[in-house]
Amino acid sequence: MSEEPIHVLGAGLSGLAAATYLAKAGHEVHVHEIRSDSGARFDGDFQGIENWTSERDFFDEMREWGFDPEEFKSDAFNGVDLIHPDDVITNVHTEGIAFRIVERGTDEHCIDQGFKRMAVEAGAEIHYDTRREPGDCHIIAAGPKETSAVAYGEIFHTDHPNQVSFQLNDKLGPGAYTYLIVIDGIGLICTCLWRQQSKSSRYLNETIAWYEQRYVLNRRPIKRVGGKGDFAQPNKYVHEGRYYVGEAGGLQDCMWGFGMRYAITSGVLAAKSILGECDYETEVRGRLVPLVRTSAINRFLMNRVGDRGFKMVANHWMRDQEKKGDGLAFMRWLYKPGIVWSLLWPIVKLGMLRRKRLADGRTVHRMPFRKSLSRDIWEPSVRAVEIGAQWDAIRRSGVKTSFGESDA
Repeated sequence: MSEEPIHVLGAGLSGLAAATYLAKAGHEVHVHEIRSDSGARFDGDFQGIENWTSERDFFDEMREWGFDPEEFKSDAFNGVDLIHPDDVITNVHTEGIAFRIVERGTDEHCIDQGFKRMAVEAGAEIHYDTRREPGDCHIIAAGPKETSAVAYGEIFHTDHPNQVSFQLNDKLGPGAYTYLIVIDGIGLICTCLWRQQSKSSRYLNETIAWYEQRYVLNRRPIKRVGGKGDFAQPNKYVHEGRYYVGEAGGLQDCMWGFGMRYAITSGVLAAKSILGECDYETEVRGRLVPLVRTSAINRFLMNRVGDRGFKMVANHWMRDQEKKGDGLAFMRWLYKPGIVWSLLWPIVKLGMLRRKRLADGRTVHRMPFRKSLSRDIWEPSVRAVEIGAQWDAIRRSGVKTSFGESDA
């Protein structure tokens, strides 16, 4: 491999992380991206990088791998408002950094552009607006192909100070959650849907109405954004000499959607394997797969419990924080593989995942986009209808959405 150029399919975080690491080691690296730029899949979405699946701060790990977190804007938080399904608001907090919020997109301060700059500076060559066959690449870092869940959000101007709120609510986010993020005068309200719905925008309108009632936002809409996630567990992570990283390798958080840490880590591990520093299949199965499976088991349980179960989770979370003095301990426990989770995995694999043979010869067990339930049918509030009409008027003025209901 030392004299052969290395080709990476996909200029997302996992692909760029691998390319940077390899280029720094002296390899000729070419990254091929079908879109016009890194981050073009997003449109200013706020996303979180978690800090609970390892005792080490993730930014310290990144620096150890040769990345500079100062290349992109990030805001660290040690707490979050936890909103129970019965509208009770409590606060989860820790002494350290629980998570960081970054922006996804093509603006200079976005994490996607930061990783692009690091790859280029290291010597990697990125080819945008190009198609390359996966069979001609060493590392596969392509984005989602199918849909397991979708997220719809609205970005807006606000006077509210920096804030992160996380809501467990089976009505507003069927089978999942909603959240509010405010960073430096820009807010994002988002609902995540883990069950298929007709007229999905009504969930976002109702979610916005809920947050407006509880937080003084003085909201002025800018645009609506969204995206989809494809969650699948492959039978192998190295296939016919190709390394599958990030979403292409099914290395995603199936519970809360915090996938960036897995993506970057898997890209680095693939690069290390090519350099002979580790065995990718072994490292991924030992370091990341247990986290993915545990999150899938938790997702399996959450899909079935509804708001009553969500309330139990929220109450247990707060009792655990009161007992240990650290709200992050519960999240570490939630993602920590154990005997019970090992016993549940075969049940989850059979009950929630569907076996599929891919064109590249791999077999995956993927999470389908589940059908709606009878409890998902409800009448929108008056304020939600008004918010929908407000957005229709804004949209007719020429504002476009980056992700519509038909995109799911």
